[in-house]
Amino acid sequence: MKFAVRNRVVVFTMALAAVTYLDRVCIAVLAPKISAELDLSRVQMGYIFSAFAVAYAAFGVPAAWWADRDGARRVLSRVVVWWSAFTMATALAWNFTSMVVIRFLFGVGEAGAWPSVARVYSRWIPLAERGRIQGIFFAGAHLSGGLTPLVVAAIAGWLEWRAIFVVFGLVGMVWAVGWYAWFRDEPREHKSVSAEERDHIEATRGLSTKRDQGSWLAVFKTPTVAPLCVQAFANSYGFYFFITWLPTYLAQGHGMKGAELAIFSGLPLILSFIADLTGGEGSDKLARIISLRAARRAFGVGGYALAATAIFLATQLGSGFSAGLLIAIGGACSMLTLAPAWASAVDVGGRHAGVTAGVMNTVGQVGGILSPLVLAYLVDATNDWNLPLLVLAGIYAVAGVAWLTINPDQRVEARGQG
Repeated sequence: MKFAVRNRVVVFTMALAAVTYLDRVCIAVLAPKISAELDLSRVQMGYIFSAFAVAYAAFGVPAAWWADRDGARRVLSRVVVWWSAFTMATALAWNFTSMVVIRFLFGVGEAGAWPSVARVYSRWIPLAERGRIQGIFFAGAHLSGGLTPLVVAAIAGWLEWRAIFVVFGLVGMVWAVGWYAWFRDEPREHKSVSAEERDHIEATRGLSTKRDQGSWLAVFKTPTVAPLCVQAFANSYGFYFFITWLPTYLAQGHGMKGAELAIFSGLPLILSFIADLTGGEGSDKLARIISLRAARRAFGVGGYALAATAIFLATQLGSGFSAGLLIAIGGACSMLTLAPAWASAVDVGGRHAGVTAGVMNTVGQVGGILSPLVLAYLVDATNDWNLPLLVLAGIYAVAGVAWLTINPDQRVEARGQG
C-alpha cells in the first residue's frame, strides 16, 4: 500500500512534531537577547525554561485522558491552537513574571501533543510498524529542533526576538486548521481509506475488541510503566539541557560564537534525527530475529550506556570542538531509546495508550523541570560547567539499568479487566 492513508497520517504527525520543537527550541537561542532586554539573571532564565516543563508535566495525564475519551482530531486541533497562541503571546512579555506565566500556559497546550499522537498511532498503525513510525515521528521533531538555531540565527538579523515568536506561532495555527479538516479518529471513518487498508489496520493494531476495557487507572498498576517512567526522566533531563542551556554552555564554557555556536547548539538534535530512525527501524527489525522485549531492551540499554560514556568523556576534554561533538553524540545515543520507549508505551497501553504515554511523559517532564534549575544553581555555586554534565552522565547510566526491567508484552487492558 504505497500511498496508504496511514502514511499520510504519519506525515501530518511529523509536521506536528516539527512544530512542537520549533516552538520549544527557539527560546534557548533567543535567551541572551531576552535576558538582556528584560534584565534576567541566569537563575531567573532557568525558572522560565522550567515553567514550560512544570505545565507539561502537570497537564500531561489529563490531556492524555481527554484524547483517549474524545479522540485526537478534536483534542490536537484545540491544544495546537492554544499553544500557538501563547507562542505568539511570548512577544508581549515585559518582565520575569509575565514570561514565566506565558511559558507555563504554552506548556499547558503542548502537554497534549505527544500523548494524543500515541492515541493516533494506537488506532492507525499496525503493531509491527510502530517502532519504525515512532522513530520517523521523533526524527521529524529532532530535525526541526536541530535546525531551529540555524533558522533563528538566519532571521534574527532582520526580525527582533518578539517577531520571531509571532511567526513561529502562526505555523502551528495553519497546522491545526489542516488537521481538523482532514483527519479522522478511526480508519473506517476516513473516506479515503480503502476497505483493504481498513481491515488490515484493524486486524493488526493489537487493540482488544472487548467492550469492557477496564479503568484507565490500571495504568498505574502495570509494573513495566514504572521503569518506562524512569528512563523517560533521564531522556527529558538531557533533552532540556540541549534545548535550554547548551548554547550558553558552549558560549561561556568554551567561547563559541557565530556560525560555530549555531551549528553545535543544534547538532545534538540533528544527529538525533539519525538515532530516531535507527532506534525505530532497528528495534522493529531486531524483533523479527529475537523477541520484541529483547529487541526493545537492547536499544534501551545500549543507547543509554553509550550516552553516559560520551557525556562523561566530554567533561574530560578542554577543546570546545571535541566537547561539543561528544555532547552531540551522547544526546543522539540517548535518543536511540525514544522510539522503542514510546512504541512500548503504546503496546502496553492498548486502548489506554494515550494515558500510558501521558504518565510516562509526565514523569519524564520532572526531569525537564529539574534540568535547567540544577544547572543554574550548580554553575552559580561552583562556576563549573562540567559538573552538570557529570550529573547527566550518571542519570543516563541509571536509565540504562531501568531498561533491563521493561517488558512491552505486558498489557494495561488485561489488568483493567482483572
